[in-house]
Amino acid sequence: MTDPFFASDAGSTGSDHPRGGEESPRVVIVGPDGMAVEGPPARDDDADGESHDDERSVTDLVEQPAKVMRIGSMIKQLLDEVKAAPLDEASRQRLREIHKSSIAELEKGLAPELVEELSRLSLPFEDGVVPSEAELRVAQAQLVGWLEGLFHGIQTALFAQQMAARAQLEQMRRSLPPGSQLPPQMQPAPPEAERPGGMYL
Repeated sequence: MTDPFFASDAGSTGSDHPRGGEESPRVVIVGPDGMAVEGPPARDDDADGESHDDERSVTDLVEQPAKVMRIGSMIKQLLDEVKAAPLDEASRQRLREIHKSSIAELEKGLAPELVEELSRLSLPFEDGVVPSEAELRVAQAQLVGWLEGLFHGIQTALFAQQMAARAQLEQMRRSLPPGSQLPPQMQPAPPEAERPGGMYL
């Protein structure tokens, strides 16, 4: 079951400029209806200029999420085709080239850290040799598994950010004088109903 996490490229969300002329990084979350919803802003750096986290969030490492989603869906479909029927030599050569170009396109939508990881894990086919069906299945399954792990990490990170935002709003509500309420735009959204499980692939 397809369960998309993104509907548009990260660069298409735009940015707002808060007071002081500094941009506040944003996270874009996509709901089950396919509409983009702005998540909580990223935390500001400490006064000494150091970030709270030593590593970049996984949500920042996918620079073109829509592109990665499209390629991931295509690779999954190709893997199903390889499993479904025997392939002749021409088909296996074609899939070999598609696999190579798919990785090249994926790298354009990922941050350098993920590009390096993918390069270490995805072993190229031997030059001048048409891969067997088994080799193609292994290569495609490895890439599909890597993408599923990537999007599972993004889903977990977004869920943690949502929970942190709800906790912050609850703390603000408790600090208000008796009888006061938060403005409507700051009211937390009701939790989504549980949906059937399954990764985006």
